[in-house]
Amino acid sequence: MLQLTQVRCFVAVAEECHFGRAAARLNMTQPPLSRQVQLLEHELGVELLERTSRSVRLTQAGTVFLPEARRLLRSTEDAVQAARRAGRGALGQIAIGFTPSNSYDFLPRLISALRADYPDVELMLEEMITRDQLAALASHRIDLAFMRPPFEAAGIRSRRVLAERMVAALPADHPLAARDALTPADLEGQELIMYSILGSGYFHDIVHRLLVSANIRPRLVHHLTQIHAVLSMVKTGVGMALIPESASRLGIGNVICRPLAFGEEIAVELFMAHRADDASLVLENVMAVAAKIAETGRPSTPSIP
Repeated sequence: MLQLTQVRCFVAVAEECHFGRAAARLNMTQPPLSRQVQLLEHELGVELLERTSRSVRLTQAGTVFLPEARRLLRSTEDAVQAARRAGRGALGQIAIGFTPSNSYDFLPRLISALRADYPDVELMLEEMITRDQLAALASHRIDLAFMRPPFEAAGIRSRRVLAERMVAALPADHPLAARDALTPADLEGQELIMYSILGSGYFHDIVHRLLVSANIRPRLVHHLTQIHAVLSMVKTGVGMALIPESASRLGIGNVICRPLAFGEEIAVELFMAHRADDASLVLENVMAVAAKIAETGRPSTPSIP
């Protein structure tokens, strides 16, 4: 069997063409260096070097073996480094589930940070609603979920990573767009694009609670599921909408966002969840990055130019 020490000694002698210089390069004395090369030649059954009192030259076999020996040493070093990165959780795969609204702000920041800090971790992303994410965690289809409350599941640990306010999205030419903030009275009787109770129950419930708590009676139109579809309708001028603040950064033209000056603010929450028995170091590192992003937060941006 080839020994890496033998191969390393041969490469050093072949590149230096001198046993003394090769020994100094490897921080060893010349006799054991010569012995390692002889053992390698014995193992291969061929002479790799022509030795004289004045020089060392590669034989034909040595010339052919040298690039292969270099490749072997590089592959070995690559394998060692890969194992060390994996041991630190810096190499591997992780499957992440997320709800559509996560992709507006938090998820892009997380992906950018992970690509910078852990470039050798492969991210497999899948968009799905909270209920499906819980099932995917249980079946090991995904390893980490970013989802909306409420949820209860045995064997799942969760942590809140985001709490943001709702803001009003209006057509740029809407009379209320000139206001710095909107009060409950401003929304009374206005056409309001609502969320579907079936396809977007979380946001439907939040908007409903805001309207009820402020005793507002707008005219509800177009019960939609996705926030980007809601904003597209706002852009056409069919009405206003209440959206999470992060969605105001989508940059949709002809849409202006304004804060809500309501007596009660209901936070839009985002949780990350994982299996309680998952001891993956990759998962641990990804969650640490997500937690750091959650702690640093982001400055408020209430309007879209």
